[in-house]
Amino acid sequence: MLRTPQAAIQLDAEGARCIVAYMRLVSFSAGTTLFHEGDDGRSGYLLLVLDGEVSVDMGDVTPAEAVAVSVLGPGSIVGEMSLLDGAPRSATCTALSAVQGAGLSRRGLEILIDEHPRVAARLLVGLAQRVSERLRALGQQLQMYAQLVARLQAELDPLRNPLRSRF
Repeated sequence: MLRTPQAAIQLDAEGARCIVAYMRLVSFSAGTTLFHEGDDGRSGYLLLVLDGEVSVDMGDVTPAEAVAVSVLGPGSIVGEMSLLDGAPRSATCTALSAVQGAGLSRRGLEILIDEHPRVAARLLVGLAQRVSERLRALGQQLQMYAQLVARLQAELDPLRNPLRSRF
């Protein structure tokens, strides 16, 4: 699974086996919240989805206000940013179905770095590439939203000042 395109971590079989040895199998029932946006207590780990689907949502002040970011399946990784920086979770991840996964803790990563620095470096480069791809995609989305806001603003301005638009 660490070698799938969804994970964006291209390791040889030996490297993947090495990393898996530092992971712990976990399972969640449908409807379980795996991570909650803003959580900082247990944020130092990532999850490799082995089976099932996970919904990623942001801005969940209320369920109606949450913005669905994506649905991820087997081979996907969630929680890598918090593994890397220990900061609070940036999104809420919920099991849409029963989920089997493999977790890698910050401590497990530290031990991997000490014991297998080359494999750990490939893992970290893969995680950095994944975060970079998501950041670029977010930049494209922000550009699209900015264009949409500008168009809406252009349509609303004449309606706000009807007298000014006549002259």
